[in-house]
Amino acid sequence: MRKNSTKLIILGVIALIFMALFAFYNIQGGFSYAFPKRLERLAAMVITGTAIAYATVIFQTVTHNRLLTPSVMGIDSMYQVVQTVIYFTAGSASVFVVSRYLNFSVSIIAMVIFALILYRFLFRADKYPIFLLLLAGMIIGTLLGSLVTFMQVIIDPVEYESLQARLFASFMNVKTELLLIAIVILGLAFLYGSRLLRDLNVVSLGRDNAINLGVNYDRIVLQVLILSSVLIATSTALVGPVTFLGLIVANVAYQYLDTYKHSVLIVGASLISIIALVGGQFLVQHVFHLNTTISVIINFVGGIYFIYLLLKESRKAE
Repeated sequence: MRKNSTKLIILGVIALIFMALFAFYNIQGGFSYAFPKRLERLAAMVITGTAIAYATVIFQTVTHNRLLTPSVMGIDSMYQVVQTVIYFTAGSASVFVVSRYLNFSVSIIAMVIFALILYRFLFRADKYPIFLLLLAGMIIGTLLGSLVTFMQVIIDPVEYESLQARLFASFMNVKTELLLIAIVILGLAFLYGSRLLRDLNVVSLGRDNAINLGVNYDRIVLQVLILSSVLIATSTALVGPVTFLGLIVANVAYQYLDTYKHSVLIVGASLISIIALVGGQFLVQHVFHLNTTISVIINFVGGIYFIYLLLKESRKAE
């Protein structure tokens, strides 16, 4: 435990260094104007990184698979569907686009309802409830992606250009007025999730062992799936989808921290996520000079890392 504490301290120091660099390095123009803007972006990255890390770790625990993330359930695809439908039916001048509060609320509600419907009709206390749920999630995610592509092909080119800005994560255009709402939602979600951590330590042992140790396995799994959906929905509605971030930070945390305790794993994954987002955004602004976005870098690195994990698992199977 002392060793893991030292590792967490190291991660915390690195995260603070990157945060300080992002906040103070090469501030141009009026400090009183630029510095608060940077703090708002920094807050959005910390919130988003923590939410994605938290959701991914607990999701992978109940699915017993470190290659899966909440995005496989189609949550990210549902966000894209909501935004595309709004632009397709009402246009960029619609109140659902102009009012960020309304757009934020509609996006979160739609994604959470989608998750609840999916769990309500597909989650069963039978022998393989999780695998059925994941298979259906992948199929539905593919169908939603195809629907989005179809609507984008026939949408007005001007509306399409405006829509693209919402479908890619960007911390240069953070919806700062929504930060307080996101903090409240995620704060409540973290508080509720803290009650599940001890049970999750047991759930990681498997269904049969967890039930034998007195854990209501099916109830915990359902609560975790809904909680992870709320976390991902809120972070996605705030800054846009970041597909591979959860996969990267969760698996790096498993390798870096030698523990089964979720309280340690979640803190470690959150710090790694903050380092990745803040450090990545720092590179985007000061090295690549905004010629790319943080989501492109993360998805590129995440795709390579995903292939590496697949090859690693295939070798173990042999």
